[in-house]
Amino acid sequence: MAPADPKQPAPHYAEAGVDIGANDRLIPRFKELARETERPEVLGGVGPFSGLFDLSGYDNPVLVASTDGVGTKVLLARILGRLDTVGQDLVNHCVNDILTAGARPLFFLDYLANSGLSEDEKVAIVRGVATACRETGTALLGGETADMPDLYRPGDFDLAGTIVGVVDKNARVDLDAISPGDVLLGLPSSGLHTNGYSLVRRVFGLSGADPEREAAVLNDPRPELGESLGDALLRTHLSYWPLLEPVLPRIKGIAHITGGGVPGNLARILPPRCGAVVRRAAWPEPPVFALIQRAGEISDEEMVHVFNVGLGLIIAVDSADAAPLREQIPELVEIGLITDAPEGEPVRVEHARP
Repeated sequence: MAPADPKQPAPHYAEAGVDIGANDRLIPRFKELARETERPEVLGGVGPFSGLFDLSGYDNPVLVASTDGVGTKVLLARILGRLDTVGQDLVNHCVNDILTAGARPLFFLDYLANSGLSEDEKVAIVRGVATACRETGTALLGGETADMPDLYRPGDFDLAGTIVGVVDKNARVDLDAISPGDVLLGLPSSGLHTNGYSLVRRVFGLSGADPEREAAVLNDPRPELGESLGDALLRTHLSYWPLLEPVLPRIKGIAHITGGGVPGNLARILPPRCGAVVRRAAWPEPPVFALIQRAGEISDEEMVHVFNVGLGLIIAVDSADAAPLREQIPELVEIGLITDAPEGEPVRVEHARP
């Protein structure tokens, strides 16, 4: 039997689709990305089997955690070979999820599963994670990269992650404070963010089975969008932490508009005694939503239950705070009101256009 090649410590495993040597080479590159996001509370850095974060500087901390993924948006990124933004989508989505409790992001852990991605492609994806972590003040505390041949088609991957944040127990967003007469303010989305892509891919025939044809569809300029369909669909999920952090004490409730759309997510923050009315004409929608609705012959009701239709976040505030907050944060738009609890669905979306 020939001696094993020391440069290839597991040749049979590599033939099965898992290259341990390649993964070993990736670790220093991932460590360098993580170092760019380090905070003083990080102990030991990335490399051991777990990450350590010191909470001794917090008096009355409540940890707030969330786990999510990018969904089938990653298929579009693969078709176009643009892997540097989906990591940003993932982190910003998770930052917004814990923002709904008023939490400051502390650290993030990512999980990348794939089949056949090159080392540079893996680094590009994790670089996107590190970029968003750095921009939001979140430490990239660790992660996992898993090669899974046969479970994924060659070139396919999935990306998920977990975020942990902190809020003082007495400063968390208290949904019980929401009451009829409160005003609903919205922050615009950049586009679809990370939801509704399975429907969009069906509408435009983007299954990933014919990458060359589908790349042509995505790269084709769309006059109604002022850009290609691919550019519009891969626009990065926004993080709202920097905008809202200074005004959190004046906010009664925050809804992150993700899967379930406007009615489903706004209903999650309403106390039993409350309902809500939202006027869809109150905010501008990115033109990609009109294109999707027309191409797919989708009803208004389904659009607002699947997509964010231009709203990334909705906040509930006292009516006296609405105007001062809009002056302080010009991006905020008044979109509706908190009402008494209705007999039917808790959230009513009025679709009338001006």
